[in-house]
Amino acid sequence: MVSERDVVLTDGRTVKVYDSGNAASGALALVWHHGSPQTGAPLEPLLTGAASRGIRLLSYGRPSYGGSSPHPGRDVASAGRDVVQVADALGIGRFATMGASGGGPHALACAAAAPDRVIGVACLAGLAPYTEDFDSFGGMVSPGGLRSGLQGRAARERYAESEEFDENSFTATDWAALNDSWSSLAADAGRAAAQGAAGLIDDDLAFAAPWGFDVGQLVAPVLVVQGGQDRVVPPAHADWLIRNCQRSELWLRPADGHVSILDACPLAMDWLLARESHR
Repeated sequence: MVSERDVVLTDGRTVKVYDSGNAASGALALVWHHGSPQTGAPLEPLLTGAASRGIRLLSYGRPSYGGSSPHPGRDVASAGRDVVQVADALGIGRFATMGASGGGPHALACAAAAPDRVIGVACLAGLAPYTEDFDSFGGMVSPGGLRSGLQGRAARERYAESEEFDENSFTATDWAALNDSWSSLAADAGRAAAQGAAGLIDDDLAFAAPWGFDVGQLVAPVLVVQGGQDRVVPPAHADWLIRNCQRSELWLRPADGHVSILDACPLAMDWLLARESHR
């Protein structure tokens, strides 16, 4: 049974944390980083995959999501510092991280914040830092949120006033996944959207600004999982991450889009378990 608690951080903020509590002592702890927007509540396919592998699955809401305190001006790196405090509060030493879409950069941030504790990172359909090294927006159906984030908070908030989701951002395989195996993601994203745009705005501002760490300095192994048909975070982002992370491996799934790529989560869990056994 999943437990829920508020962890109080050193600056007084609270973070809403979920703990599957279904693993034996000494089993791998895996921190899940949700996409943008989601509440941070664990999704059923992740819980099922973790339980069948004896993994202790943890998830949490980033600031302004799902009951976690706001943290205006946060950068991507701050997520790593928050998760380290969560792990300390739960008595967890070494752990793995996994994130999808907007959660990908924040999963990487944990490896930067705790290089001696993070045994591996799985990043599915994750963004690369904004850089002139490649066209960050090329192939994106709806880059308006990120583009406005480059212009600062006021511009991003103005964009949010008329922002609408473009259904063409998802492929037919994405829609099929949302209506079947990943219906829990669709429901959770709806709940997050109903709570307001603050978390999503802060995410986009953090993605568009310097992240606060250099991915080239990460020492943990990084698995990059990318759908060849992704219209939300196109493959160029995965290419950049692979070229710039020291210890990286790419799984390119040519037929997958932004949501259907999540079907690779159980395999990514196996990859992380293998990193634990080889350390």
